[in-house]
Amino acid sequence: MTQETLAERAGVGVRTLRGLETGERTDPRVTTVRLLADALGLAAEEREELLAAAIRRTGQGNRPDERADHVPPVVGQPASAFQELLDGIGEQLAQAVAARWQREEEHRQIHDPYPLPVRWRSAPEELTDHWANIHCLPAGSVRGPLDLGGRLDEIVGTYRRIPSGRLVVLGRPGSGKTVLAVRFVLDCLKSRARTDAVPVIFSIGSWDPTALTFRDWLTRQLTRDHPGLAAPGPAGPSLAAALVESSRVLPVLDGFDEIADGLRRPALEALNATTLPLLLTSRPSEYAAAVAETDVLTAAAAVNLTDLTPDDLADYLPRTTRKARGGDPARSAWDPVLSELCERPHSRAGADLAAVLTTPLMVTLARAVYSDTPGHDPLSLLDTRRFGGPAEVEEHLLDNFVAAVYRPRPEHRPGGGPRRGVDPDRARYWLGYLAHHLTRLDSPNLEWWRLGSGLRRSTRTLVTALMTCLVTGLLDCVVGTLFDSLGFQLADGLAVGIIAGLLFGTTYWFMVAAGNTAVAPSGVRVTMSGRPGKAARRAVPRLVIGLLGGLVFGFGYGFVRGVHNGVLRHVELADALQAGLGDGTIYGLVFALAAGPSFGLLSLLETPLDIGSAINPISLLRTNFRTVAAQLLIWAPTFGILVGFGAELVTRLSPPLLGPVVWSTTSSFKLGLISGLGGALSYAFSLTAWGQWVVLSRIWLPLTGRLPWSVVTFLEDAYERGVLRQAGAVYQFRHARLQDHLARTYREPRVPRQPGGAAPPRQR
Repeated sequence: MTQETLAERAGVGVRTLRGLETGERTDPRVTTVRLLADALGLAAEEREELLAAAIRRTGQGNRPDERADHVPPVVGQPASAFQELLDGIGEQLAQAVAARWQREEEHRQIHDPYPLPVRWRSAPEELTDHWANIHCLPAGSVRGPLDLGGRLDEIVGTYRRIPSGRLVVLGRPGSGKTVLAVRFVLDCLKSRARTDAVPVIFSIGSWDPTALTFRDWLTRQLTRDHPGLAAPGPAGPSLAAALVESSRVLPVLDGFDEIADGLRRPALEALNATTLPLLLTSRPSEYAAAVAETDVLTAAAAVNLTDLTPDDLADYLPRTTRKARGGDPARSAWDPVLSELCERPHSRAGADLAAVLTTPLMVTLARAVYSDTPGHDPLSLLDTRRFGGPAEVEEHLLDNFVAAVYRPRPEHRPGGGPRRGVDPDRARYWLGYLAHHLTRLDSPNLEWWRLGSGLRRSTRTLVTALMTCLVTGLLDCVVGTLFDSLGFQLADGLAVGIIAGLLFGTTYWFMVAAGNTAVAPSGVRVTMSGRPGKAARRAVPRLVIGLLGGLVFGFGYGFVRGVHNGVLRHVELADALQAGLGDGTIYGLVFALAAGPSFGLLSLLETPLDIGSAINPISLLRTNFRTVAAQLLIWAPTFGILVGFGAELVTRLSPPLLGPVVWSTTSSFKLGLISGLGGALSYAFSLTAWGQWVVLSRIWLPLTGRLPWSVVTFLEDAYERGVLRQAGAVYQFRHARLQDHLARTYREPRVPRQPGGAAPPRQR
């Protein structure tokens, strides 16, 4: 057979087959080898020989992080062109992921002065699948266990020794699972070829397997962190979906234990229903419980992270402090503590502290509280009268971490200028609210567009309706006084504000609050060039929604205005109601004919963000602000002009059906001006992610004292101080233990520790 014939029979790329024959590619996927064996019609022994040869050829076993070679061709487009497109997109994604996690690793000072040792050994057999499955062997074959022990800089080599490409990393809280995941991604990307899968870290704790399939959830997370991947691909679905479906993404699933109680079993079952290579991290107890309920992760090997040793502490902690001034420069403040741990490990103080300082998390906290904070003596950690056991020592380190990082200090920010001082007690209170908010949402992801989602649905709806009412009513009064008397505009503004608040509040309830969701950030930008065909299909639903919304608002406003005018003229109630029906019909037609085309026009001008738009939380916020601003600059004048011209047209055509209408060109101009400005702002505040951020996070939560007025500054400052970390488009607390501790202290009454710094009142 020719290469083309064999490639067609096997369903693999010709380039892949050519690379295997010439030796250019030395690390084929097991799936690829099986497809070739089927196409060649090999017997069982020959298949085993071919598979064994392929594994020996790699030197370290099969590289399961390589992309799948079997990609369905696109109708009307050569398969090679489609693969080249996805390879290019994967390359852009790899560059963005590498830059992001490199910055994050530097920010977390992993290498200052050097990474804490993270080691592991093979997990118990009951948490590991059959080794024949891990080796991807055919029926009847047997293979022994792999030696999977190693340390941090060997994680990629350990992973690539696993033919199935599935590894579970188990470790107790703070043992370094996330640090290991970051190092795995960075080391993988250093040795990645253009056609290899891109390792991407996903915080699996936010996944609800009963609501979304695993692949759909991966796609959604990719488009959240990289909005450009929401663009339609050549095959129809989004670029993110195409990457996931073609196995060009290697999921690194961090935090299986953070999945909500009751969902870990269906999550494990969903993972077993896929054959995707992956790396999964979890606490041992949560993973073991899920395994007991269902089964181990299919074809997955498992390793357990081990504890730090006193020798590790003796090497690391003294190098985190300044050299002593005068005397012996080799001595440090940690020497008495280390002497107790090494020379008297069975004493009560030594045993308690040794039990605490066995994880990188607690060692890092101890460093922040004592090495990085002048005037704090680590010898106090050995005070058995103060600390009754290891739990009290851990609580002490967690409790003092915030005070240590928020202590007044004169250093400058990376961008220049002094760091703004924040009272530690107030910082702890605001961070406690954020932690409590995440606990209520049962999610580790601190998303700026969901900061208000922790409020009751009724509260969110009422605040949104009130904000819309105030904005539109005030706008109507201010602008309307240019045309009519202040007394008339006060009544008109009150009517406009109440109707707008009711309409947009009701719309917000049914579209957002009723489902207990939040308005997601827009993944589009406004441009004058786009794809007319796809944009036209999106415009039709928007057109219908605009027509209905405009009709309801216009009829309500016209009816109230007609009745109000009738009452002012002292006419009979029946005549006032008839006037209200007539005005409601006119205004309903005007606003429907304006709102429908205006919303449709926005769809025609929307296009996905650039593919390379990898973002962080603040840049995503700014991108959405620019999108909303562009939408308003287009929608407001379009809607206002259509309302003005529509009013002229309807009032001229309606007298034969509704009777005489008192109207003027000035009235049309006034109505168009107020409607354009008020309608645009009402839409922005109620139905966009940026608007909800302003209403709930920038106004309501600071007004009630739960967050500071400068929320963005506070979040960025917390990130720079190491309390928060960035994971794509969201923040996370640097560790779940810290989040749990802050949430618990927020819910409990707290006595101020310093006489001069009173803690804020607690929310009950």
